[in-house]
Amino acid sequence: MNLAQEVRYLVAKELLLEWRQKYALGGIALYVVSTVFVIYTSLNQGNEELAKTTWNVLFWITLLFTAVNAIAKSFTQENRERNLYYYTLMSPQAVILSKMVYNAGLMILLTVIALAVFTVMLGSPVGQWAIFSVVVLLGGLGFSFLLSMISAIAAKAGNNATLMAILSFPVILPLILILLKLSRFAFVAEASFDDVSGLLVTLLALDAMLVALSFILFPYLWRD
Repeated sequence: MNLAQEVRYLVAKELLLEWRQKYALGGIALYVVSTVFVIYTSLNQGNEELAKTTWNVLFWITLLFTAVNAIAKSFTQENRERNLYYYTLMSPQAVILSKMVYNAGLMILLTVIALAVFTVMLGSPVGQWAIFSVVVLLGGLGFSFLLSMISAIAAKAGNNATLMAILSFPVILPLILILLKLSRFAFVAEASFDDVSGLLVTLLALDAMLVALSFILFPYLWRD
């Protein structure tokens, strides 16, 4: 069985497990809706448009904590016996790639939900939806790739949540800063992709680096 087939089977396994535990996905979706509702009621904005900077910061903070809640359990929910079973059948590259593919799809779904709820409850100051969509897509992928690998490390360390926070902070911080800076261009009606091309390349390179590092380093972690 080649790498692509292994990844496909493992992704199908993740989907089946998620379907059997539909309450988990429902709980995450409820978390998104309740978080935005708390923001809505706390700021008491009604249907008035929030300041663009405030909307932008709140959106990415919500998305970050949603990603942590959704993806942190990627490896921590796997028991030792199941990992041993995977070890005898699948390559470590297939395991980490399948987690990343599944988490990327989950993150895209949750991002769409978060954006829809934000738009309905708080309005939307976005003027350039094409730019904002690309930024949100690359940002969601970055969250999913990073947290998948960090989840694997934390699981090997006995599901240490403190370790996960310490390891993810140095990479999450520059990623968040790039996303905040990029998304601000989406609020300017005259902005174009030429204005953000440099930052988009940086963000894309960061996502690619996360995948490459996970692909290289995970086999050493897997053999531990």
